[in-house]
Amino acid sequence: MNWKEILSHEFLYYEFLGNTVASYLLSAGILLFGFIFKTVLSRLLSGIMYRLVKRFFHEDNLPEFRRLLLQPLEVLLFLVFLYLAFQVLDYPLDQSEIKKGDPFLKTFMFRTYQVFVIVALTWVVLRLTDFIGLIFKYRTEKTVSKLDDQLVPFFKDFAKVLIVIFAFLAMLGTVFGVNVAGLVAGLGVGGLAIAFAAKESLENLLASFTIFLDQPFVVGDLVQVGEVVGVVEKIGFRSTRIRTLEKSFVSLPNKHMIDKPLDNLTLRTFRRAKFDINLTYDTTSAQIRAITRDIQDFIDQHPRTNQDGRVRFLNLGPHSKDVMVLYFVDTMDWNEFIDIKEEINYKIVEIVERHGAVFAFPTQTLYLEHPAPAGKPSLVLQQEPYPAPATDLE
Repeated sequence: MNWKEILSHEFLYYEFLGNTVASYLLSAGILLFGFIFKTVLSRLLSGIMYRLVKRFFHEDNLPEFRRLLLQPLEVLLFLVFLYLAFQVLDYPLDQSEIKKGDPFLKTFMFRTYQVFVIVALTWVVLRLTDFIGLIFKYRTEKTVSKLDDQLVPFFKDFAKVLIVIFAFLAMLGTVFGVNVAGLVAGLGVGGLAIAFAAKESLENLLASFTIFLDQPFVVGDLVQVGEVVGVVEKIGFRSTRIRTLEKSFVSLPNKHMIDKPLDNLTLRTFRRAKFDINLTYDTTSAQIRAITRDIQDFIDQHPRTNQDGRVRFLNLGPHSKDVMVLYFVDTMDWNEFIDIKEEINYKIVEIVERHGAVFAFPTQTLYLEHPAPAGKPSLVLQQEPYPAPATDLE
């Protein structure tokens, strides 16, 4: 054995901080191997899990599975290689190896490693929960009922909250040595204070169950709550998300969804159109009768209106003779409603013009009286005010 072999042999077994150089080199090699191949191994592991899940859920297309699990599996695999790398070193890798009086840095690093392991495992479980939620979401989209469409995201979020709470309790017990059973039992003493602190959250949670049981609305319904009008996109365990007609996203607490008056516009069977036709005062009664009769016949015979339409000579206004037009359109689609309303408006204008009538508009008339002989009024000014515009309610 030459001096190089002796030197290398002695160098490899040279101890530094309680471990030989050979142990450090082996540990570094394991870490380097894990860092380089963690992506490949995570893809391989996700492929194996993909086949298992595919066989269990009997789904042919599961494209999101690998995308959801790839990143958390990489972190978890790297932590496994980190564990293996420290196995070859003289370093505590077990809870029983940590003793009182150990250096703070040593204890801190070991506790931090445990925390990261629990966080990584929790991350993987949360991603599995998201994936299972996606599977049930695809299945509910094939059903007619909308109740399951809102139950799936609710219970998915609820399960994720329980997973996080369980992971937190496991961290307290495993890493910090907290008596979890005693802690949970002790919550009964401070339960009242916690209930008051979480009063709003508990009210919203109970309100969400009320929404599911009473079903005043479901996902996809067009609702109006106060001044907010929009389509319900998600019902969570704390809030309901609504996409407004202006395409903005509004989150309302579930408590407000059941406390405030709620108008489910989707449950309406018809859309109402109501307005007045203002005819000039020189329109004869025969013309008004003919106009109201023809408009009434057209609305009654229209294929998209019901038989509750009313056309009546209703009012003698300050500047016009007013004919009320009221009808209901058999549609809930806004674009289709305004198209039908435009068609009916064109027909009304045609009927009025065919009978020789003229639409009135707000006017002002001034009456001036010139100076008169003694004993008579010298000037009288009369002004007719503008009438209030006719309303159009839907």
